[in-house]
Amino acid sequence: MDKPFLPFALPDIGEPEIAGVVEALRSGWVTTGKRALEFEAAFAARIGARHAVAVNSCTAALHLALEALGVGPGDRVITTPYTFTATAEVVRYLGADVLLADVEEATSNLDPAAVEALLARLAAEDPATLERVKALVPVHFAGQACDMDALSAIAARHGLRVVEDAAHALPCTSGGRTIGTIGDVTAFSFYATKTITTGEGGMATTDDDAIAARMRLMRLHGINREVWDRYTSDKPQWYYEVVAPGFKYNLTDPAAAIGLGQLARCDAMRDRREAIARRYLDAFAGDDRLVLPHPVRPAEVHAWHLFVLRLVPRSPAATADRDAFIREMSARGIGTSVHFIPLHVHPFWRDRYGFRPEDFPVAWRSYRRSVSLPIYTRMTDGDVERVRDAVRESLDAVTG
Repeated sequence: MDKPFLPFALPDIGEPEIAGVVEALRSGWVTTGKRALEFEAAFAARIGARHAVAVNSCTAALHLALEALGVGPGDRVITTPYTFTATAEVVRYLGADVLLADVEEATSNLDPAAVEALLARLAAEDPATLERVKALVPVHFAGQACDMDALSAIAARHGLRVVEDAAHALPCTSGGRTIGTIGDVTAFSFYATKTITTGEGGMATTDDDAIAARMRLMRLHGINREVWDRYTSDKPQWYYEVVAPGFKYNLTDPAAAIGLGQLARCDAMRDRREAIARRYLDAFAGDDRLVLPHPVRPAEVHAWHLFVLRLVPRSPAATADRDAFIREMSARGIGTSVHFIPLHVHPFWRDRYGFRPEDFPVAWRSYRRSVSLPIYTRMTDGDVERVRDAVRESLDAVTG
C-alpha cells in the first residue's frame, strides 16, 4: 500500500492545549479576558520584554506597531522584498510607501549594505524623500535572525524606528539578544504553520510604555477600557469612551488558551525542528546540486521555522528546474512549498512602484531556486527519512 501523503506543515496541538480551550469555553468567557492577559504575561516573561500585546494576527501587530510609531501618509518604510505581502501591506494601510532593499545571498535576510546603499542613493537623489523615511522593518527569514547589530546601527544613524517582523523567529537570537527585545517593537505570528500556533493570532513585544499603551488602545476600536476591565471592575460596565479610530484586532481567550499550552512547549518543539534540520543537513552535505541553509552565526539560536533548499541550476532557466523538482516530490507523496515569491514581482507592488525582477537580483535569484521541505514537530524519524529519500530521487529525476 502506498504511504499517505506527507503534508508540508501540520500544527502540533497537544492535550494541554485542548484542555485549555475546553476550560475557556466552559468558563462562559470566550472573547478577550483573563487567559489573554495570562498569555501576554507569560510571553513577555519568556521573551524578556516589558510588554506583550496579544492580537489576532502578526499583520495586526505590524500595523499597530507602525501606527503607534506615528507612520502616516507621505512617510516611507524600508523593508525586504523577500517576505510575505503582509510586511509591506500594513505600510499602505497607513498611507505610507514602501522602499525595498535587497537581501543577503547566504540568509535571504535584509542586507545591511543594501539598506545603506538605498539611504545613500536617496540622500544624493532626493533629500526630501530621505527625510520621510521613518522606519525599518527587518524580517527574520526562516528562523535565522537578521544582523540586528548592523541594522540597529544604521537605524540609529538615520533616526529610524525599528519594527521587527519575527513571524518566523520564535525562539531566536541575534548578537546574543532574544528576538523580541531589540527593536522598538517586534511582531510575532501564531498562524497555523508557525513555530507555535493559536490557529490565528499574533503578539507584539516592546519595552516602551507609551507604544504598548497605544497598541492596546488601538487593537479594540480605540476604546479606553479593555473588555475584561469593563465586565469585571466596579465601574458601570456599559460605560466606555472612544478616544481614537481604532481597529478590531483583539485575541480571544480560547486562542490564548492554545497559546499558553504551545508556549510551554516552545523550546522542546524548537529542539525537535533543529534535530530534523541537522538530519537534513547531514543527509545532503556534499551534494553539489544543492545549496543548503547556512546558519551564518552558529552560536545564535535558530528557530528553524523553515528548511529551504536552493537548487543549483543546470541553466539560466532556474525556475524550471525548481518547479520540476516540486512536481517530482509531490509524485513521491511529499508536500513542499516556496518561500517567497518576492514582493517586487507581484502585480500590485510591481505596478505601483514600477519594479522589475532584476531590481533586487539576490531576492529574485533565490526565489527561482528555492524550495521549502517539511520541518515540523509531528514528523517522525520515518517521515524525515521519506523526505530525505524523495529529495535524492527527485534530484536524480530532474538532473538526469
